[in-house]
Order: sequence, then structure tokens, then C-alpha cells
Amino acid sequence: MKIKIEDLTFKCIIGILPFEREKKQTVIVTCKIKYKYKNKYFVNYADVAQDIEYIMKKKRFKLIEDAIKYLKRHIHDKYNVTKVKLTICKPHIMPNCKVMVSK
Repeated sequence: MKIKIEDLTFKCIIGILPFEREKKQTVIVTCKIKYKYKNKYFVNYADVAQDIEYIMKKKRFKLIEDAIKYLKRHIHDKYNVTKVKLTICKPHIMPNCKVMVSK
């Protein structure tokens, strides 16, 4: 089975620049998950989305790369999935583009 959570949008502290450590900014997360559906085991996408937002707000990551690594490990371990792909976007950090990292 595949789950896709697209455009999960919230504000949090993320970044290495001084102003990013002081003021929350909008982030947009997309998460793709593959898992084996058997014996009525399923992944609750609402729980995954809630976990992503909670962790991002609590951990206040400096680098998007560190956030992705942490979230991938968390989702894989907690939900026993076979594959996780994440994209984190900071849409307003630069005036002329959206910046995002995927893994």
C-alpha cells in the first residue's frame, strides 16, 4: 500500500540563520509511505501527519536535512513501514523561490 500526505502546512522554528531561530516560519511537508497491508494492519495517515508536525515543532531543527533524517527514522520505526520519502519546503525563506530538501 502507499500513503501520500501532501502539503502538510504549519509554522515552526527551523533554520540556522539568527532570524530563523527567533521567529516561526511556514513549512510544507510531503510524505510518501509504503507498507505491507496484511492481517488488517494499516498505517493511520492522521497519526503520521500529527507526529510530523509535533516533532518539527518540538525539536526546532537547525537543518532540514537533520529533520528529514529524524522523521524518516521515527516513521519507519513507529509504523513499521517499508519505505518513507519526505520533502520539507520553506516557501518564504527567499523572496524569489521556494527552497526544499527531499530524501
